Amino acid sequence: MWELTKSFRFEAAHALSGTTLGAATEEIHGHSFRAEVTLRGTPDPATGMVLDLGLLQQSIAEVQKKLDHKLLNNVEALGLPTLENLSRFVWERLQHAGPITRVSIHRDSCSESCTYYGPRG
Repeated sequence: MWELTKSFRFEAAHALSGTTLGAATEEIHGHSFRAEVTLRGTPDPATGMVLDLGLLQQSIAEVQKKLDHKLLNNVEALGLPTLENLSRFVWERLQHAGPITRVSIHRDSCSESCTYYGPRG
């Protein structure tokens, strides 16, 4: 069994009210985000790949376009712009691309991350 991970970055702003972090989170502020999409599987004997990363990159580019340089509070279907909702949002939009097992969203400047494993089947 192999795991294959592809990362991408996006810059975005958000505002979160009702946290214990204080008034600064209630104001619109920005972060640099890094997303990691991980797939698990066995390489195809003909190609030697779990998944053609070019195909995954095409799907990632669509998701990246929805998030990069956006106000996350206005992104449809995201909900509150938390790390939890971001990881779920990315997973839902990439699950068709291949055997995705998890999506992690990192906010390195805050030393924070969240990983979503998809719904339990």
